[in-house]
Order: sequence, then C-alpha cells, then structure tokens
Amino acid sequence: MEHNRQNNLWKKNFYILWAGQAISVLTSSILQMALIWYLTAQTGSALVLSLASMAGFLPSAILGMVAGTLVDRVSRKTAMIGADLFIAAVSLVLVLASAGGELPISLVLAVLAVRSMGTAFHTPAISAATPLIVPAEELTRCSGYTQSLQTVGYIAGTAIAGILYPICTISQMVALDVFGALAASLAVALIHIPNHKVEQVVAGKPSLFREMREGLAVIRKQRGLYALMWTAALFMILYSPINALFPLMSLDCFGGTTVHASIAEIAFSIGMLAGGLLLGKWGGFQNRATSIIGAVVLMGVPILLSGLLPSNGFWLFAMCCVAMGFSTPFYNGPVTALMQERIPPEYLGRVFGLYGSVASLAMPIGLMLSGAFADTVGTQNWFAFTGVLCIVLAGLMYGIPSIRHIDREKSE
Repeated sequence: MEHNRQNNLWKKNFYILWAGQAISVLTSSILQMALIWYLTAQTGSALVLSLASMAGFLPSAILGMVAGTLVDRVSRKTAMIGADLFIAAVSLVLVLASAGGELPISLVLAVLAVRSMGTAFHTPAISAATPLIVPAEELTRCSGYTQSLQTVGYIAGTAIAGILYPICTISQMVALDVFGALAASLAVALIHIPNHKVEQVVAGKPSLFREMREGLAVIRKQRGLYALMWTAALFMILYSPINALFPLMSLDCFGGTTVHASIAEIAFSIGMLAGGLLLGKWGGFQNRATSIIGAVVLMGVPILLSGLLPSNGFWLFAMCCVAMGFSTPFYNGPVTALMQERIPPEYLGRVFGLYGSVASLAMPIGLMLSGAFADTVGTQNWFAFTGVLCIVLAGLMYGIPSIRHIDREKSE
C-alpha cells in the first residue's frame, strides 16, 4: 500500500511538472516561429536570420557553467520559477514595444539573447530537479517521454504559429508566451520538490570559480560520463552542419520545393517522437552504452545513405530523416539519466550546465567547417563524409572502456 502511494506521488508530481512545461514549450515554439517570420518579412536578410539563431543559443551556451553553478546555490523550485518569470518579463518588453508600432530589429535580437540567458538557468534547473522527483530506475523512461513531449510541442507550435501569424499581432503572440511561462511556474509551485544539500556547496565564503571547479572535478571522477561529454562535442561538430544543410538537400540535391524541405523536417520530428515514445515505454537496452553507441550508428548510417541517393531519391531521403530523428532519444535519454543517477544532486546544476555548454559551443565549429568545405565538395558528398565519420565516432566510443562499460561505473 505504501509502495503504491509513493509510486503514485512521484508520477503525479512528474506529470504536473511536465504539463506546465508542455504549455511553455508550445507557446515558446509559437513565438519563436512568429519572430523568425517577422524578421524574414521585415528584412529578407539571411544575415539577420543567422544573427537571430546565434542570439537564441549562444548566450545560453556561454553562460551554461556559470548559470548551473548559481542554480546549485538555491532550491530547484526557486531556480525554475525565477527563470520562467524572468523569461516572461523579458517577453513583456516586446509587448510594450509593439504597442508603438513596428518592432525594431535590434530589439527583437536583444530580447532573443536575453531570453537565452534565462534558458541557461532553466535547463540545468529542471534537469537537476527531475532525479529529486523520479526514482532512479525510471529516469531513462521519463527522459524518453519528456523528449517526446518537447517534440510534440515544437511540431504543434510551428503549425499553430502558421495559423495565428496572419491573424494575430506579434504582441498577442508574445502575450501567449508569457501565459506559457506563468503556467510552467504555477505547475512548479504546485508540486513538492525535495531540497538538495545547498549548504554543503556554499559552506564558507561563496566562490563562483571554486564551485565551478568542484563541478568539473565531480564529473571527471565519473570517467564514462566525462568521456561522453567530449564525444558529445565531437558528435555536435559532425551533426550541426547536417541539421543546417537539410533545406539544401531538399531544394538543390533533390530538386524539391519548400514543401519538400518542410516534409524532411517533419519526417525528422516524427522519427524523434516515435523514438522518444518507444524509449519511454521500453526503457532502452539494459546496458545503456548499447543504446548510446547504437544511436550514433543509427544516425550515421542514414546520413551516409542520404549522401549516396540519386537526384530523384527525395522520398528515400525523407525515410532517412525519420531514422535520424528516431535515433536521437536513444542517445540523449540514457546520457541524461546516467548523469541524473551518478552526479550528487548538489552538483547537478553545474554539471548539466557544463555538459550543455561543451555541446553547444561545438555547434559553431561544425557550422564553420561545413561553411568552408560543403560548397566545395558538394552537399551530398558532405553528408556521405559525415555519415562515415559518425560511424567511426561510434567505433571510437566502443573502444573507450569507460563508455563501453558505463553501467558498471559507480557513483562516487
């Protein structure tokens, strides 16, 4: 009886938390697409869109470790609610500014950058809060479900934005995002999240850099996770150009239209949704290294095949996109769960911050490499080359004993 009560309690808290997050992800996705279309309509500039993309992720990547360290100083509730309300307050600036007419492009870019700073605090906070709610044996399944939920939010947000954009003002769509942030904050306020040992982290004179070094030391003790952090950076160097080159594959290599480009993106999202749901239901392989390494292979093979397709092979490319998306949760889910299990709660914020920063800062490196070479060798050849490198990376990961036997590693 007691076991059933505890089981129902954690599920209730988890569902309430992610119901709020689902609303927030949906409204943020609607606003993100609306702002992209607004910038496109106002400027028609690829440079402005590139700056908007950089503004949306670079501040979060740079601040990741610092934000994670500060998150570890406070309760998870305080960090999540504070981050959501901060993002809502920043969005309100756009509502007030749009009342005077058209939004200045510089203001939109600034708001995207400042919102990204709020995300730098929110992401490690919610990742660190989850293991305080969810039993260790359920973390991988819950990670699969949360990724599916986020995918649904992004897909639905894009579709709803397409309906609302012609009939709503930007200020109305920003107000919708503010509502989403408030809903997420209310969900967090309604549930019980146990406190972690904040006092042990900041005992004595607080020192930001000392605490950051402590977080790095903690993950270095977990040799498998430390190795995964750097292989994740290598993977992002390989994958980020592929994601950016999807439209070129559809339009130039297969002679498609923007409809075909959209189909490729939707196919990837459908695959990701299916993978997340399967991971949530099944839980993945007992040896999570098999899931992680297998996911890299499953990403590499369809990327390689995409680079070898004939010019009339778009629908085969779309099937490859489904396979690429399907592989993603089987990498992210087990890695997230392993970190949540192995890292002491009082260090989780800064470790997730560090992990996210390393992976995110690898993205521009990959984009610069593709920009330098993809036009020279051709987009399809770049896909084929990248697919081979992904398979090689999977072999490298298997050859690292601490990754191959990561489930044997104990928390220290």
